[in-house]
Amino acid sequence: MTDGSKASPRLVARVIREALETGASIQIDGLGTFRPDGNSGFLFESERRPTVFIAYVHENADIADRLFDSFLAAGFDPWLDRRKLLPGQNWPRAIQDALETSDFVVPCFSAYSVRKKGGFQAEIRYALDCAARIPLDQIFLVPVRLDHCPIPAQISRVVQYVDLFPDFQTGFRRILRVLKRQPHVKLAA
Repeated sequence: MTDGSKASPRLVARVIREALETGASIQIDGLGTFRPDGNSGFLFESERRPTVFIAYVHENADIADRLFDSFLAAGFDPWLDRRKLLPGQNWPRAIQDALETSDFVVPCFSAYSVRKKGGFQAEIRYALDCAARIPLDQIFLVPVRLDHCPIPAQISRVVQYVDLFPDFQTGFRRILRVLKRQPHVKLAA
């Protein structure tokens, strides 16, 4: 509807059904595509994109935003608190849910994050708990360094990190090559 009014769910369902009955496919952004199956029925193909949780400290918000935009442009569904949390939402629970359901977690380590107490440290600890449930040969945690800072020993002992400095694009391309090779990652062409 182009006049600014909202269509009722029944009207939307009727329009979709009529289109499918004529042999058309209906794509709904962020949801998927409905297609006739040839047997008087319909198929639904989900449009789920691999999710990437970005953990960062406030002082590194600019680079977290750049990562978000870069993952989005590459076909992933990034999760960043400032862009995904809704007003009034229970943010600690939402962050736990996002960590639990993400395909990948990208913690951003910097001189700020390694010495700062608070939410970032809690997110990393929870991400490590989540990683313990992932098959050992599957990549889940992809730490990045934003500057010459140490990676916590608990992480650096078992997981290789990527430097996003001095050249963000080179580091980001390296991350993408690894993530796209994971068997559970299916990106649209």
